[in-house]
Amino acid sequence: MLENSASTESSWWSVPGRFLRREFLPVLTDLRLAIALLLIIALFSVSGTVIEQGQSPAYYQSNYPEHPALFGFLSWKVIQVVGLDHVYRTWWFLGLLILFGTSLTACTFTRQLPALKAAQRWKYYDEPKQFQKLALSAELDTGSLNSLTSILQKQRYKIFQEKDDLVYARKGIVGRIGPIIVHVGIVTILLGGIWGAMTGFLAQEMVASGNTFQVKNIIDAGPLATAQIPKDWSVRVNRFWIDYTPTGGIDQFYSDMSVLNNEGQEVDHKKIYVNEPLRYHGVTFYQTDWGLSAVRVRVNKSPIFQLPMAQLDTKGRGRIWGTWIPTKPDLSEGVSLLAKDLQGMVLIYDATGKLVDTVRTGMSTQVNGVTLKVLDVIGSTGLQIKADPGIPIVYTGFALLMAGVVMSYFSHSQIWALQKGDRLYIGGKTNRAQVAFEREILDLLNNLASKPKGVEV
Repeated sequence: MLENSASTESSWWSVPGRFLRREFLPVLTDLRLAIALLLIIALFSVSGTVIEQGQSPAYYQSNYPEHPALFGFLSWKVIQVVGLDHVYRTWWFLGLLILFGTSLTACTFTRQLPALKAAQRWKYYDEPKQFQKLALSAELDTGSLNSLTSILQKQRYKIFQEKDDLVYARKGIVGRIGPIIVHVGIVTILLGGIWGAMTGFLAQEMVASGNTFQVKNIIDAGPLATAQIPKDWSVRVNRFWIDYTPTGGIDQFYSDMSVLNNEGQEVDHKKIYVNEPLRYHGVTFYQTDWGLSAVRVRVNKSPIFQLPMAQLDTKGRGRIWGTWIPTKPDLSEGVSLLAKDLQGMVLIYDATGKLVDTVRTGMSTQVNGVTLKVLDVIGSTGLQIKADPGIPIVYTGFALLMAGVVMSYFSHSQIWALQKGDRLYIGGKTNRAQVAFEREILDLLNNLASKPKGVEV
């Protein structure tokens, strides 16, 4: 009774196994499925490049309105519902990566590895009729196996010989390993992408020159990104400045930055600019934007005041920052200061909106019966801060992929030979570069004998 029960239980568990092997596995390893998944992944990767990632809802509402929707369907609601504002961290995109990686892995174990093992298995041909099955074969009435092996050795073949009448030679077995390395490289890239999506983060900071900050303004992060966000060190923007062209345009903007430990000691230092970031402990600081943060002024002989400046809404007609400066202690009167860059030009307007004066930093002017001196306009640097622990894995995957592609170009060529009396039978086959292999065999035959009796191609 117990034996029957065990047999029934074994049969029960074997049913899913048979289903997986006969039904699911052939579909999973189908080349058409892999190509379809690759195209879908590429399509959504492109969408993640075209559609700005990690922006605020207001940004998408402004740039992707419902009426009219882009292409007739792409609106801010579609973007946020589907997750196109953070494509690379959506569950369905990660699911596509996992399914594609699983397909490649299954194909490697069910097709590529068996093909490699089959290529490593061989046997001698000890009957002339066996050579007729080969793509290229010949029968010679001159030549010897010793001469043949000497020629094959010069052509970098690995030779196996039994007794004095049987020879097998091969080269290019690395070509059979190449596709496996390609699959390993692609799977490694997918794993790196998944790990980066799960553990990486993206942040933005606007920091005034002279200020110290820690990364706080996280705009996009994976569920395991907490460990990557720096907590035991901070960054100080020592100075921010802009180089201008002779015509007044921006040539380049720079940030001189120091990394500080918890004791305030500098542990790293770098001047960054566009395409030259600061990297520290896996976190990268990119120079991406700039602004005006404050203005330093003195009214008559008062202490120096540093007043914050706010960016004004110009309806898309350029960038300008402004602030209000009181000229009476009771704040009953004041003037507005406007500036558009760090070149030192400041516009002063009275309460009625009339332009009173235009001054440069370091200059003074008379307004509302007081002397107003504009000492300095302080800039702020816009930083994009990114951590992606998956990048080293992705780079490793690309290296494996390139190596595998190069290895795959090697042809796996095999040659058999049989000495039977005064007859020498030679034949071979290859998995690629058939024409080049035929020339190689013909050169081999010409070296063995001036006139081979017969050649079949």
